[in-house]
Amino acid sequence: MPFMSPMVMPIVKVGLSLIYHSFSVNNREIAATFAGPEPKIPVLPARQREPLLKKRKSLGQHFLRDDNMAYDIAASITSVHPYTYVVEVGPGEGRLTRHLLDLYSRQLYVIELDERFAHHLVTVFPALSERIIQQDFLQWTPDEVMGDHPFVLIGNFPYYISTEILFRALSMRSRIPQIVGMFQKEVADRIAAPPGNKQYGVTSVLLTAFYEAEVLFDIPPHLFDPPPKVTSAVLRLTRLAEPRIKSDYPDFRRVVKMAFNQRRKTLRNALKAMTTTERPVPAQWAGLRAEALSVEDFDALTEYFTA
Repeated sequence: MPFMSPMVMPIVKVGLSLIYHSFSVNNREIAATFAGPEPKIPVLPARQREPLLKKRKSLGQHFLRDDNMAYDIAASITSVHPYTYVVEVGPGEGRLTRHLLDLYSRQLYVIELDERFAHHLVTVFPALSERIIQQDFLQWTPDEVMGDHPFVLIGNFPYYISTEILFRALSMRSRIPQIVGMFQKEVADRIAAPPGNKQYGVTSVLLTAFYEAEVLFDIPPHLFDPPPKVTSAVLRLTRLAEPRIKSDYPDFRRVVKMAFNQRRKTLRNALKAMTTTERPVPAQWAGLRAEALSVEDFDALTEYFTA
């Protein structure tokens, strides 16, 4: 082997390194030439990227981030009554939507108030783009998009309007055979509470007059982004084959609300505005508080006052 001066060796090493680097760069350039241009990843304007980063407290946005829980919610639809569509309220980033699409495909509609998330859903689920409705559910009229077809209602309902969503659904009860929703646990327990329970109230009576209520499972705060300050629960409401009431619903609702408006008082006093000397509160209920009466009791009381 020929002798090489120690001073020359570093120079040779540097030269070889430069040759290797040049060869590597040329190889990458050649590969890029044959591979064609790099695929363009669509970049949304900042305003449209925002929903992926920021949640609006004013809209009660707490998004479920556990995929197993999302699937369990989607799979909780079990209506024995026929329905044509599934309507998701408040899909947000679309974790539940993904499972609903797998299960119900072209039957699915989603209603999203926040325009940022509505755009995001179009981007993520292009096949759903024609069935994404950017509107307030409380103002939505189903006839506009699905005629008079029945539908199941499902969603991670914004907590600050969850009760309003249920009463809006109640006004469309002939169209909605089942509701599956995520609520604050306290709200879900209140709706499903039986007579004689302190949680039993107006929402319990009005909803269970037409639906069977079941609390399916709880969801802890850490499974949401951002985490809410309360535990959540999934509630399923399945419409009864026949309502539990025979009286007119507006009259029934008026009696129930008046009875619970002063729930610490007995019905003799709570319903005083509806009574007369000739028509007092019947003796079997007069000494009871509203929470002691069943749906059927309130129905009988309504018929008594409206006869």
